[in-house]
Amino acid sequence: MQKAYQRRDASYDGIFILGVRSTGIFCRPSCSSRKPKPENVEFFRTPREALFAGFRPCKRCKPMMAVGSAPPWVERLLAEVERDPAQRLNDGSIRKLGIEPARARRYFQKTFGMTFHTYCRGRRLGAALQEIRNGARLDDVALGHGFESHSGFRDAFSRTFGTPPGKARTTDSIVFTWIESPLGAMIAGATPTALVLLEFTDRRMLATQIATLYRLFKRPIVPGENAVLRQLKQELSEYFERKRKHFSVPLDFPGSEFQREVWDSLRKIPYGATVSYEQLAKSIGRKTAQRAVGHTNGLNRLAIVIPCHRVITKGGKLGGYGGGVWRKQALLELERGERQLLVA
Repeated sequence: MQKAYQRRDASYDGIFILGVRSTGIFCRPSCSSRKPKPENVEFFRTPREALFAGFRPCKRCKPMMAVGSAPPWVERLLAEVERDPAQRLNDGSIRKLGIEPARARRYFQKTFGMTFHTYCRGRRLGAALQEIRNGARLDDVALGHGFESHSGFRDAFSRTFGTPPGKARTTDSIVFTWIESPLGAMIAGATPTALVLLEFTDRRMLATQIATLYRLFKRPIVPGENAVLRQLKQELSEYFERKRKHFSVPLDFPGSEFQREVWDSLRKIPYGATVSYEQLAKSIGRKTAQRAVGHTNGLNRLAIVIPCHRVITKGGKLGGYGGGVWRKQALLELERGERQLLVA
């Protein structure tokens, strides 16, 4: 992704968004603005993610527009939001711009995965989160971002970020970051002490996995980076270069007693080896629970570091894999020395 935005590669527009910490702006990869330093860049899948992380859309490349051309009325609506992000645009306000609210709602839902009103709320709350982390007074933040009462601001903030605004400065969060890998983009999440998620971004269960994390840890989930994620990036790079066979990054994977048994057993499968679901079930003393073992294997939230890709069928076929069977094949071939995977 860094290479793509450094080259201003328009073919990546719509694939990811980059947020620039030094300016607080998010852009398309093809944006013609001066390129930021890599350490000042965060990557997001969608404008929605960048918006709720506290970034505002670039006025030059207009990342809120659909890739290609956008109707003039959409540009007019977004320009009105940026004129005063703290304002509350209701249906009446939208009609005064000559735009039917239902039309705006359908367009934003289809194009950006959220309604126009959600976009406006996210624009206000994302900016509020940044100000709180920078030390601003809560009273000033609440009333300076279009909320009519402190209680309304607290409720909206808590629903979005999973924590009251007063705790946003100090509460331990699950911090998420994007990682480029030879097999596609991955998303990783970590508390200050352990890795809790590593998954390919196109996995269908990703949203469910993130919801499970929030239920289990009851912490706000925000973009960023910490020491655990930096360690993971280094170890993943070494793994893909075939310089590392074992991960030492600390892990936290809460679950039922049975789930923990399965996941712990997965970690004992040697590098380059495979076991069948039947063998895995026997290893935890549950030889008749092959189907339950397979299901739990699929619920693994820590791809690669808990090597569920090393489990195959009794007949030697690959079986399923949440990240796609083609990735499972590539990982096994990498570990057997049959394939090289170049790190991006």
